[in-house]
Amino acid sequence: MFKWKHYQPNIILLTVRWYLRYSLSFRDLVEMMEERGLSMAHTTIMRWVHQYGPELDERVRRHLKPTNDSWRVDETYVKIKGQWMYLYRAVDSEGNTIDFYLSKTRDHKAAKRFFKKALRSFHVSKPRVITVDKNPAYPIAIEELKKEKKMPVGIQIRQVKYLNNIVEQDHRFIKKRVRSMLGLKSFRTAKSILSGIEAMHMVKKDQPHQRAKYAQNEVEFIHKLFGVAA
Repeated sequence: MFKWKHYQPNIILLTVRWYLRYSLSFRDLVEMMEERGLSMAHTTIMRWVHQYGPELDERVRRHLKPTNDSWRVDETYVKIKGQWMYLYRAVDSEGNTIDFYLSKTRDHKAAKRFFKKALRSFHVSKPRVITVDKNPAYPIAIEELKKEKKMPVGIQIRQVKYLNNIVEQDHRFIKKRVRSMLGLKSFRTAKSILSGIEAMHMVKKDQPHQRAKYAQNEVEFIHKLFGVAA
């Protein structure tokens, strides 16, 4: 993973983790590294985030505790190159992240792709009940998945707004992090960055089996994921 890189793996992981976790710009990180006697371009850190963000998401997922079977589903808006896109997100009744999916459209096909992605995740329990807002796309997508035998037939759909407060509150961390960026430049890079942000959010919420809620535990956990000595 770190072959041919000019910097040590722990430095790369430090900058990637800080960028995905805190409201810092690439140039903020350049200055912070300069204080440590390291000179690097902001584009270098940007490339690391694009490369290691999705990899972090993939590796974190293997170590997540199972979610429960009560899903809360909602979508939020993300601006990419001046255009509003849709970030579908789901958490369980305890606030643990189930999955997320970035889409250019907001319709039943996008909702269906999101549910399919979520159901493939190893840490996700098949839903007993799904709470959604008044978006008519969700019931259509769920019915189609039932017919395809991808979702339990007896699943309950609830369209109750106040029960979805938990996922709307969970959007805040993602929105706050994205808002502080100068702007997402393309759909592809947005997917890479958002997958890394979501992965760090899962770690922050203490979803991995190994306790990683506190800063030092978080460092050790992420280093272990990438096979780097702490």
